[in-house]
Order: sequence, then C-alpha cells, then structure tokens
Amino acid sequence: MRIPILDRLNFTTQFVVFSLVVLLMGMFTIGFWVQSVVEESVISHTAGVTALYMDSVVSPLVQDLPDDVELSAGQKADLDRLITRAPLGAEVVAFKIWSSDGEILYSANSDLIGRRFEPSDELDRAFAGEVVSKVSDLTSAENEYEQANWEKLIETYAPIRSDGSGSVFAVSEFYQLPDALEAESRSAQIRGWVIVGSGTIVMYILLVGMVRRASNTIRRQQADLVTRVDDLRNALDDNRSLQARVNKAAARTTTLNEQFLRRISTDLHDGPAQDVALALLRIEEIAEVIEGNGQGSRHDVDRLRTTLESALTDIRATTQGLRAPVVENLPPCEAARRAVTDFERISGETVVAECAGSSISAPTPVNITIYRVVQESLRNSYKHAVAAARGVRVTASDTQVEIEVSDDGPGFDAGQVSKVATLGLAGMRERVELLGGAFTVTSRLGEGTVVKASLPLTLTSGDA
Repeated sequence: MRIPILDRLNFTTQFVVFSLVVLLMGMFTIGFWVQSVVEESVISHTAGVTALYMDSVVSPLVQDLPDDVELSAGQKADLDRLITRAPLGAEVVAFKIWSSDGEILYSANSDLIGRRFEPSDELDRAFAGEVVSKVSDLTSAENEYEQANWEKLIETYAPIRSDGSGSVFAVSEFYQLPDALEAESRSAQIRGWVIVGSGTIVMYILLVGMVRRASNTIRRQQADLVTRVDDLRNALDDNRSLQARVNKAAARTTTLNEQFLRRISTDLHDGPAQDVALALLRIEEIAEVIEGNGQGSRHDVDRLRTTLESALTDIRATTQGLRAPVVENLPPCEAARRAVTDFERISGETVVAECAGSSISAPTPVNITIYRVVQESLRNSYKHAVAAARGVRVTASDTQVEIEVSDDGPGFDAGQVSKVATLGLAGMRERVELLGGAFTVTSRLGEGTVVKASLPLTLTSGDA
C-alpha cells in the first residue's frame, strides 16, 4: 500500500521510521513472550520447591493410604496441624489430597472429604508423576471454599509416591497466595523488558548509523554520477555541434567540388576544345593547299584530323560529365529527373522514372548529391547490365527524400566487385553520408541490383 506522506521523505528517513516500527513490534513480541516465560518459570520453580517440601512432610503421614480406604482421624489431625503450623501455614492457604478416581481424601474444608469430582488434566498429569502448577481463577466446582476467600491462587499438583515401590498412589494439591510470586515475577519481567528494550535501542542506533553512512555514500556517488552525466551531456552537445560543423563543411565541400568541376569543364571547353576545333579548321585549309599543289599526302592529313576529332569528342564528353546541370532551388524529384534525362540523351535508352511526395525545394548540396547518385547508378547499370530494364523512384517528404535506382540485370557478387566499381559505390556512399544520410546497395547474381539512398532535407544553418 502506498502512503503519500512517505513519498516526500528521503530514503534514510523512511528507513528510520519503518525500522523503528519493526523493532518496536519485535521488542513487544519478544518482551511479552519473555514475560510469560518468566512468569511460568517463577511459578514452576517456587511451586516445585514448595512441592518438594510438602512431599517431605506429607508423604510420611499418608503412606498407609494404598492399604486403607481413607485417612484415619489421627492422620487428619496431623495434617491439620501441619497446614496451620508456621512456616508452612504462611505459604500454603489450602490443601487437598486426591485419589486417582477424583475423590478428595483430605481437605482443610471437611465438607469436601469423600466427594468425587471429574479428574482434571492437571490431576491426571500429577498421577503420571509430574508436578503441575498454574495460576487458577478458582472457577472449578471443587474450589467452593477458595472462591469465598480469594480471587486467584497458585494451584500446584504434586504426586505422592510409595516409599517401597516409588509409584504414585495419591496427589497432593495445595494453594499459595500469588503476591510474593507476582512480585518476584514482576521484578524478573522488568529485568527482561530492560534487557529487550536496551538491545532494541542498541540495534536501532547501529542500524540507523549504518543506513545513514550508506545513505551518505549513495548521496556522494549520486552527486558524482550527476556530475558525470552533466559532463557526458556537455560532451554530447559538443559532439552534436561538431557533427553539425562536419555536416556544414561536407555541404560546403559538395558545393565547392561542383564549382571546381564546373570550372574544369569550362576551362576544357573554352581552352583545349577550342584549340582542337581551330586546329581542325586549319588542317582543312592546309589539306586544300597541299592537294592543290600536289604536295604531301591527303591520307596523312585525314589521319591527323580523325585523331583530333576523337580528342575533341573525348574532351566534350569529359566536360559534359563534369558539369552538373543547374539544380539550385529545385524539388528533389526535379533534380533526379534531370539526371535521368541526361542519361537517356547520352545512352539512347528509356528509364522508368517515378516521383511522389513533397514539392518543397531542397538545399543545393542535397540536389547535387541526388543528381550524382542517380547519374552514377544509371551509368553503372548501363555498363554492367546492358540489356536490362532500369527504373528510378524518388519519394520526398517535408524532412527527407529517398532515392531508389534498380535494374533487372545479372546482378553481382559483392565479394567479387572490382576496385573500379568499388570506387564508384564508395564515392556515392561518401556523398550521402557526409550529408547525414544512409546508403545501401543490394544485389545478387541473377536477381538484379538496387541502390537506395536516404537524405535529410533539413541541414544545419548555412549548409544550403
């Protein structure tokens, strides 16, 4: 059961409260048990000593009972004098002798002599040879005389044994005033309570001290843990800041790389390509002059022209590959679609392109990466799966874009991929992961190839 008021207490205070309750319960349980044991012990001890004394003085007077049916008048007179004589009379206020069938053979109250009563359990135990004592409230039928004079007495049953055989032939029952015994019992009980209470207090002090010490240790460790957590949190914030700076640098690097590639493309187009084209024109003029003068070889000129045309074609193809189209401020689907269009124009093939989702413009680094991933994936597919059907699927949301480029070609074994192909895949993976995205390639022999990339559409400040 939950106690709301305890929820506001710390662990040490809760332990102090609960342990006090538990120890008090234990103390009272043990104390009352010790009290009852002490009381029984005192009564049994006192009654046993008295019974021994009574047996020593009563037994010789009744040894002929096994042979006679009842006590003689002389025996009764001797017993009367014994009961009234000091010091026994001061200790024993009533006295009876019982037969095994419940008949009272002797009593200071002569009206009870010869009467039979149902034998009690204590009487049966006494005939079995046991001394039995208890505090009696005098409610039995045979306690008429005692009820009229006292509220309670200590009742003791003691066996009377035959001198010859040692067998029990009668039982003496005597009653003592409880005052002295109660005083002795009370004194012993007080000592017992003092011992139990002192032990409980010592245990409580030791337990509270141990818990307080453990609580202080836990509190120090908790403070250290909080400090470490704060340090880890600060380190995590630093790592996030560093990651944001890395992403920002990656985005800027992507943009700078594209700018650098555009510059190379422009330089090749405006420099060597123009020179080669001019050289081709000059060769034509020279060829006409040579042919008109009949000097030189037209065949040599044609070979030189073919070589220069091939070089020009290669330069133009290179510049075309280096230069990405303008993709600034475009939706992701449009950036992917431009890569597909360029591939179809160069390869003469048709690619099934699907696009779904948000039309929000993506940051320039993201669009560049989308374009390059689609471009490189389609080139690889064209190179290694010539007659395959190819498809591109783009799914965009407000926070990310997913690109999937697939074909139904022969596929490949990842363990047997060439270094050249690995460089192409590694380049795509690096582009994607630098922007905080994920990149996977799935392929099996005879089952085609699927390239997937996932990119965030929200970059850190300044990445776009």
